[in-house]
Amino acid sequence: MKFKYKLYNSEYLRPVIPIEIKYKDKKIGYEVLIDSGADMCLFDAEIGELLGIDIKSGKKRKVVGVAGVSKDYYLHHVTIDVGGWEFEIEAGFYPNMPSKVYGIVGQHGFFNLFIIKFDLMKTNIELKQRSGKIK
Repeated sequence: MKFKYKLYNSEYLRPVIPIEIKYKDKKIGYEVLIDSGADMCLFDAEIGELLGIDIKSGKKRKVVGVAGVSKDYYLHHVTIDVGGWEFEIEAGFYPNMPSKVYGIVGQHGFFNLFIIKFDLMKTNIELKQRSGKIK
């Protein structure tokens, strides 16, 4: 499955793709940055609240950003739909996430599910479903 890079601020191309996040009987469309430097998937807490998740009832964890600031987030099990492929993952919901525009998909919950090819010059992102699981 192929996606195009998205242009931000009229100068930066980023590997941002559309997904759906599902929880129980609710679902919401959301855009996510494919980030090879992210350990896991992080979504804005407002998205979780719209899905009916009690954010602070999840497992509390800390994330440290590039500026060295530590912030709390909360883990919950959700389903993501990427181009018609559904996967149950554990994702972090981050109150007041710095980017309200998109979430982040990282190593656990995304890269372990797909073989990903980035081609910035052609502005293409290609995802192939991975067979088998990484431990």
